[in-house]
Amino acid sequence: MSDATWLVVGLGNPGPSYATTRHNVGRLVVELLAERLGASFKAHKRRHADVAEVRLGDAQGARAVLARPRSYMNESGGSVASLRDFYTVDNEHLVVVHDELDLTFGTLRLKQGGGDNGHNGLRSVRAALGTGEFLRVRFGIGRPPGRMDPSAFVLKPFSPSERTDLPLLVDRAADAVEALVVDGLAYAQNEYNG
Repeated sequence: MSDATWLVVGLGNPGPSYATTRHNVGRLVVELLAERLGASFKAHKRRHADVAEVRLGDAQGARAVLARPRSYMNESGGSVASLRDFYTVDNEHLVVVHDELDLTFGTLRLKQGGGDNGHNGLRSVRAALGTGEFLRVRFGIGRPPGRMDPSAFVLKPFSPSERTDLPLLVDRAADAVEALVVDGLAYAQNEYNG
């Protein structure tokens, strides 16, 4: 097992009014990982984030820092870069979990690198890091209905039918993050890209 520290960031917006919105699914995944491991988030004030330090896989598993930026989605890059530097994490050990409009609801895609595809959180992270070469766990939320503006759609709560399936899908996404860290990208893609 490598001694490298992993940083797993769940993108979203802070505060109760955003907690159940589509844009916050990255935070939901990271929160579930912490809950599974009995870890509590603590404020890391100078880094503008809440963090939980855990071991993924088992007690001797990969050391990881789970993080929820306290900034809004569009400004999350500063927090991610600051945490990366504080914990001395290289970009190959940085995982960003985020919502993805271009994937049907609940579909997962794990990948390394790429553009921001119009996602303001990813745009902020890429700008702050100076690269897009980090790992991503993309959680499909689907396209907005009709002519609804995508920026309004991502800030709406999940529909009743989506809420029914959401716990199982977030659970699967948390499994995918753990597989990515413990078993590597190729294995995790083979198991969870669908």
